[in-house]
Amino acid sequence: MNNPTDSGVNRQRMDAGMPDYSEHHGSDFESLPRDRTRVRSMQQEDLDSVVRIDAKLTGHQRPEYFTAKLQEMMSETGVRVSLIAEVDGLAAGFIMARVDFGEFGHAEAAAHIDTIGVNPDYAHEGIATSLLSQLLINLEALHVETVGTRVGWNNLNLLGFLSAKGFRPAQQLSLVKTI
Repeated sequence: MNNPTDSGVNRQRMDAGMPDYSEHHGSDFESLPRDRTRVRSMQQEDLDSVVRIDAKLTGHQRPEYFTAKLQEMMSETGVRVSLIAEVDGLAAGFIMARVDFGEFGHAEAAAHIDTIGVNPDYAHEGIATSLLSQLLINLEALHVETVGTRVGWNNLNLLGFLSAKGFRPAQQLSLVKTI
């Protein structure tokens, strides 16, 4: 008796010849970093945590800077999309950004990341990726098409992270004059 699935016709899979990018040892249903880390909007009460995380990273206490940034975020007319990442109810990282609806003669919404920081105790656990991922989702909801930031040329860790996330050098030249 003939096998009902064997019709004598050479059947070929529809995806034959297509490259297989799936992980052979991984799961196609792994959660994204932003799914594993609670990311929420930054609040006034987060100031101490932001200052503490920044001090761990820079070695400097900058409460005045972050007080001004947080005040701007809470009261200025510009749209702020600053976020806090939490682990076990404690702030583990932050990202501060703003949306500008036009500058230098361009009338399009663009976002700018002012600062990002992750508590070194949580380094390499996807906190920065979670923050950036949620920020991009929020910006997309606001119909923002570009996001930029400024990075010191020798901040290789941050440059590497942003490059891995698709950031590229802008077609603008930054100029400075000492007075």
